[in-house]
Amino acid sequence: MPSQYTKQEIELLNSKNGRYMLLKSKNTNIAKAIEDTKHDIDLKIKQEELIKLQNWVIQNDKKVVILFEGRDAAGKGGAIRRITEHINPRHFRVVALDIPTADEKKQWFFQRYINHLPKPGEIVFFDRSWYNRAVVEPVNTFCTKEEYTVFMRQVNPFERMLVESDTHIIKLYFSIHKEEQAKRFEEIKNNPLKRWKITDVDEKAQDLWDKYSQYKLKMFEKTNTKTAPWVIIDANKKSRARIKAITHILDVIPYNNSHEKTS
Repeated sequence: MPSQYTKQEIELLNSKNGRYMLLKSKNTNIAKAIEDTKHDIDLKIKQEELIKLQNWVIQNDKKVVILFEGRDAAGKGGAIRRITEHINPRHFRVVALDIPTADEKKQWFFQRYINHLPKPGEIVFFDRSWYNRAVVEPVNTFCTKEEYTVFMRQVNPFERMLVESDTHIIKLYFSIHKEEQAKRFEEIKNNPLKRWKITDVDEKAQDLWDKYSQYKLKMFEKTNTKTAPWVIIDANKKSRARIKAITHILDVIPYNNSHEKTS
């Protein structure tokens, strides 16, 4: 074993998990195997904390909303899967809404999201959210300028009402480089099991990159409030992004506060 590795790193490699990480690829890479093993251990520790967090939510009738936003192929879905992997499926929901129906288009814009908000003791993960109207819809002309303006005027009061109604809101934005998005699109297209994920909107995403950036910056400028702030996650490396997202959730939800007594 090369001398640049510490005793602890050598022990990691000799563990069952370490041996798996070392041998799972045809091209043996010791440094990567050590990194992946450390990441896997860190992830499992944080997933155990997520179970504690969920128990606090259930036992104290708390309501939690976590929004996952970001460009196409930024890794939002993968992060949600890691977060929800071991928590109780009876007490969380993942909401990924399709395009609105004819009736929904006639409703107040936020109505269909209100219908999916958490009940006491529940966590709801939005894989894209009402912020579609802040970026995706205006970029692709899926909404009018007036509809966009009304949304931007109403979204902060809407979120403030949720928070004042004892709902915890976490807003995560997964940020990737243009080159990384192009690389991920290519990987998806070349994978027959994932090819279905590519939509017409995805096909235009690279060409509309700058327009997306303009609306994204407007969104941050107008909706990054003290009540419901945005947290930007560097998502160019998926594994690190997932850890950062989980860490932030654990940091901002007061599940381990001693003054919050569970029954």
